[in-house]
Amino acid sequence: MTINKGIISRGNNNTFSTIAIGEKAQASTTTPLPSAEPATEAGIPWDLGIVTILSEELRSVIDELKLRRHKTPSGLYFYQGEHTASDATLRIVATQTQSQGQRSTMAALENLRRHYNPRLWALVGIAGGLHDDHARIGNVIVSTDVVYYENRKINPRDTRRRGEHRQAPAHIVHAVNAYFTEHGTPARINGQMTAHAGNQYEVYPGVIGSGEAVIADRASDIRTYLTTYHEKVLAVDMEAGGLSQYWQENSVHGTANPGWVVIRGVSDNADEDKGHSHHELAARNAAHVLSRLLPYF
Repeated sequence: MTINKGIISRGNNNTFSTIAIGEKAQASTTTPLPSAEPATEAGIPWDLGIVTILSEELRSVIDELKLRRHKTPSGLYFYQGEHTASDATLRIVATQTQSQGQRSTMAALENLRRHYNPRLWALVGIAGGLHDDHARIGNVIVSTDVVYYENRKINPRDTRRRGEHRQAPAHIVHAVNAYFTEHGTPARINGQMTAHAGNQYEVYPGVIGSGEAVIADRASDIRTYLTTYHEKVLAVDMEAGGLSQYWQENSVHGTANPGWVVIRGVSDNADEDKGHSHHELAARNAAHVLSRLLPYF
């Protein structure tokens, strides 16, 4: 039997990766697991983290911003790239939630924060339009205001909703305002799909209503509540409330809290005709509006 006494080391030249000291010292040469951090240059900040929900939404963002797939050792997929806007090169990363809804959105934001810690979050994709003039199919709503409508009190004779209204940080609001000052309200852009290239769609600033319901009824009490709560609620989704809530709760971290913006292409009118036929049109238009806004952020 051999008894080791003293120091055992495993290393290369003057760099030692494993050291053991004492009687019966043993030095393991097991290779450590790779870091879960993305394969990026150390210390270089990420500018924009994008959350999408549907595959059509992510595909539109990837194509618009020329992003490339990256898989972490833990199995998470991100799409990374650089985009030049106003003589500045922005580092951008996008991801897709596991499912629809507020909770999955907050989990996706946490993954972005943990792996990339971007200075701006953007929720990009589709929504149901509530306003017949502004929120026609194919139009895009840029929102720095979110009304979360899900909280409510159920009484014996009625249900009273309790809306939560959150606004993005002031510098993001100023950036969006600058875009519409220079391009008009509404801004008008040519369609991004070949079949719609000859048509213009309109881009409006507005409020997003957000909750867990898929609304396919023009007489829905949710629609009535939102338009009564704030006349500029132009569209509804199932994720913006999670974004605004995560932003608020993320403020407890020591680093600066990122700004946020919601960009939604209108794919339906949240009524009985709701379907999937305009998902790609709305997603492509929303992704293009994001690229047009980047110089202002």
